[in-house]
Amino acid sequence: MGTGSIECTKTRIRAVVAGSSVPEDPGHADNTLEWLLRLKPYADEALQIAALGHDIERSLEDRKVKRADFADYNTFKAAHARNSAEILSEIMEDCGVPRDLAREVYWLVCRHETGGAPRADLIKDADSISFFEVNLSLYYNRHSRKEVLQRCVWGYRRLSERMQQVAQTFSYDNAELDVLLKEAIRKASTRFHGQG
Repeated sequence: MGTGSIECTKTRIRAVVAGSSVPEDPGHADNTLEWLLRLKPYADEALQIAALGHDIERSLEDRKVKRADFADYNTFKAAHARNSAEILSEIMEDCGVPRDLAREVYWLVCRHETGGAPRADLIKDADSISFFEVNLSLYYNRHSRKEVLQRCVWGYRRLSERMQQVAQTFSYDNAELDVLLKEAIRKASTRFHGQG
């Protein structure tokens, strides 16, 4: 496998994500890759490309999936994942990435919101923990407290038990975010255990 096609793909992903109107997207892409490599230090190229490009569709206004077009959040997230996978497939084809590798990236990105297999679970965990580390403060600046709390509860439930423990250690410069995260953890844990 040529490293040139892999580097071309990573460079193109970073260039697209750098143009996103969502301010946290570039940092989130790189941070998700960093978390993947913490979880699996020798992650293969398919995992690395999937981690870096899993949210690429948000960076392309003309191809962006809109939340308002979907009846529920999970359906929206599934469409977002498929759309990102399609965009990545086009980039990988342009860069000459081997088909087997491109198919694996497509599969991983399609499942980055739901997991369900060990490799997809790695991407889901890296993405989910990165939301709390990188995205949350900027997301908070754009949305109501109620919406941020719902997003945090949803995101915390997506985390594996190991990554939930990591999220519990996070603290923020904004004390309100510390309170909000603790509330989200409590709500996610209570409902998850059928008590609320």
